[in-house]
Amino acid sequence: MRVVGLFHYPVKALRGVAVESLVLGPNGPVNDREFMVVDEAGRFLSQRNAPRLATLSARVDASVLRLKDDQGAALEVPVEAKGPRRDVTVWRDTVSAVDCGDDAARWFESRLGLPCRLVRFPSDASRAVDPKYTSRPDAQTRFTDGYPLLVTNTASLDDLNRRLERPLGMERFRPNVVVETATPWSEDEWRTLRVGDVVLDLVKPCARCVVITTDQRTGARPDGSAPLSTLAAFRTQPPHGAIFGQNAIHRGPSTLTLGATVEVLQAT
Repeated sequence: MRVVGLFHYPVKALRGVAVESLVLGPNGPVNDREFMVVDEAGRFLSQRNAPRLATLSARVDASVLRLKDDQGAALEVPVEAKGPRRDVTVWRDTVSAVDCGDDAARWFESRLGLPCRLVRFPSDASRAVDPKYTSRPDAQTRFTDGYPLLVTNTASLDDLNRRLERPLGMERFRPNVVVETATPWSEDEWRTLRVGDVVLDLVKPCARCVVITTDQRTGARPDGSAPLSTLAAFRTQPPHGAIFGQNAIHRGPSTLTLGATVEVLQAT
């Protein structure tokens, strides 16, 4: 097995960025979900309730976050810009974040059509991974849904696509690490992987939602409830729901590289 895809998402819920390597820091890939768009109450926005986020892209170049919409209109936001602190919410977690200013807020508001702000996860903030799924007190993440990494399997996507009227790309599932394998759903049995020199613990199946029905270029939902309904029909795992991929935690700072060999160190 080998790594055939690596992705990060500088702004939560925006389009993913394909990369050749992922540098892993204490709370996940560097530049991954370091920024997030929140509503007036400080609660995170996602493609669940704002699918047009998929039409926006973000890249971090040195000290600048570069935003772009599907018409090419851009905005640059200094990564380390000083702004007021505000409490923001990701699911049940509250984090003290840095507000990125009025220009960024107006840029997102004009494209999403609702009041919102862009915030940054500061270096002095912390957000622990749910202890229900890991015994490691040092496991941290940023503005992800809950875990620093998501691992998916190419053979599983192939199997799902055989059940769909129109095949989909892996971008629908917004992974960080894509592993090429010959066996569909073998990731269900993976518990510990060695990826090159990096060790990953797979701690929880990834329960999917309406986001996977959203085209990651247009923000549209062209196939109704598919592929979520198709996945739910044969891949529901109580109590999680429809499953695709595995949430993972890395064992310390390291670097994942495209083409790296993947070895199963522990399986069920």
